Amino acid sequence: MWYIAGTVPELDCALELGICQVQGQSLVLPSGKNVPIERGTATLIAATLSACAALGIAAPAVVLAADKGKGDGSRLVYQHLAEHAAAMQPQGITFHYLFPDVDWHNRVLLAMQALPTAPLLVADAGFMYVAKMSGYADAYTVFTPDKGELAFLADERAPHPFYTRGFLLEADDDVPALYARAKKHGNCPANLLIKGSVDYIVAAGSIVAQVSEPSVPAMEAIGGTGDLVTALVTAFLMQGRGLHTALLAAARTNRLLAAHVQPTPATQVGELVQALPTVLALQQKSIFA
Repeated sequence: MWYIAGTVPELDCALELGICQVQGQSLVLPSGKNVPIERGTATLIAATLSACAALGIAAPAVVLAADKGKGDGSRLVYQHLAEHAAAMQPQGITFHYLFPDVDWHNRVLLAMQALPTAPLLVADAGFMYVAKMSGYADAYTVFTPDKGELAFLADERAPHPFYTRGFLLEADDDVPALYARAKKHGNCPANLLIKGSVDYIVAAGSIVAQVSEPSVPAMEAIGGTGDLVTALVTAFLMQGRGLHTALLAAARTNRLLAAHVQPTPATQVGELVQALPTVLALQQKSIFA
């Protein structure tokens, strides 16, 4: 079983455990509560579910709670993962928005590393921050940062993205240099999908590909598209694709999806999620060329 762990502000603090469903532009949680597919962890889950259905593979389970910035819900998620790792026996976990608690992060990572078969560990959004802050970023399988997040990973001094030094933020177009710096200081894993106007694929510690076409600039204005890319990475890894293939296919699929939908800045990410199965069905040769 693959798991997605994160927070959804619309919830109360009780844990949501199990399988979600997508209905239109809403995500139906295991409890039956509906949350909109607008951005964040709800978008990540919905897009993963849509991709898995199109690929003919089982849906991931979720470990979710609410957190409005105080860390209470995130600690419920951390605690569940740390205490139930042996029972879960995850094939992989995709970590998303969780309050950056280094102590709980380390407990979860140790629990996962103690399993007989180590799961694949994918991190996006806020969870990359705590992984870097812990000093164990290189223990993960995949990060999916945008260029601004890569600048934070490249800053060996910054404890939080707010404190990323200006000269690194100003250099965010020099992705190879930022990646080399993050790698040098052990602040990223060996595999990354660096999202931007040009997507960079890093596999086994080297930049192995760039993806820039099709180019649909309107995607930059739509909240949640980065979460959608991470969902595609998750789905392709769940399908059993190798790391290089999964990252490259995710970048290509996101761009082919944009070309298919032809979004405007007013387009909602839920519309992209709804179109995802069609693109996966029609574009197999281009995705896995």
